[in-house]
Amino acid sequence: MKALTSLAAVCLSALVLVGCGGSDDSPAQPQVIAHRGASGYLPEHTLGGYELAIRMGTDFIEPDLQITKDGALVAIHDDTLNRTTNVATLFAQRNGGYKVADFTLAEIKTLTVIPTGTGKTSYPGFTPSAASPFTVPTFQEVVDFAKKQSNAVGREVGIYPEAKQADPVMEDGILKTLNANGYNAGSKLFIQSFSDATLRSLRTKQIAQNNKMPLILLGVATKAADGSLRMGVVGSTSVTTLTLQEVAGFTEGVGVLINNTTYPLTKAFIDQAHAAGLKVHGWTFAQADATLAAAEFRQFLDMGMDGMFANYPDLAVTARNTYVQGK
Repeated sequence: MKALTSLAAVCLSALVLVGCGGSDDSPAQPQVIAHRGASGYLPEHTLGGYELAIRMGTDFIEPDLQITKDGALVAIHDDTLNRTTNVATLFAQRNGGYKVADFTLAEIKTLTVIPTGTGKTSYPGFTPSAASPFTVPTFQEVVDFAKKQSNAVGREVGIYPEAKQADPVMEDGILKTLNANGYNAGSKLFIQSFSDATLRSLRTKQIAQNNKMPLILLGVATKAADGSLRMGVVGSTSVTTLTLQEVAGFTEGVGVLINNTTYPLTKAFIDQAHAAGLKVHGWTFAQADATLAAAEFRQFLDMGMDGMFANYPDLAVTARNTYVQGK
């Protein structure tokens, strides 16, 4: 596959656990976020996929979170099970489908996560360390795995959970888990959501708990009627806009759609977000061709982007390291 850069291949074949080219936690260094794990290579939101991304040198792994019937937080993108698991071969539909919320954690634990897109069931030179690398993990299992891998590779592996449901139960579950595991404002952590109401609520709860962990509002770069740059919050039927100063009042940054002609992400937007005190992370870098990916990463790094959600973490790490070394 063209996407397998020589640097990443050498690192993996030699089992260099510190990551390709290493990872620097300096605030000035753009961060690589493994989008759903190494989702371009292995089944998404699995311990195997997260571990491959870590071996490739990613700074953060990203667990999207859903809630099971019995209230457990699990790492899965969709609110249904059928796109990414073998649920249809094991269970009949419930309430006309396969919603995560209609299945217990014990039932979901019997499922196997299957590859989607360019993903496969294995990666050359890589053997997952987890006993069940391609099952649906709980949020706690992802946290435990990130801590274990941090010790294994000798650098802190950050986590970047997303509240997929705008639900107080989701908010409370995320905060309870993070608080119980010692995460705080100084941890390598971001909590993300497309819902500004969820993030405002999380911030209020964090302040009450005296533990203000960093938040990221997901959305699009857009403009108001007067031409001023705004953050677009994507709803089910429309996009509402917030000033960057307003967003900075309840978050530490924004996660913004890239390569969209309707909502173009510009250097001016990134500059103004920085001026408001916000970090800017871009989603999603999904180019599998190494040469094309390098040019795409460089385009946004040159604009001042602080972090990149990438399906192919090795390509992002290589591009980031080349960029940093050249400065």
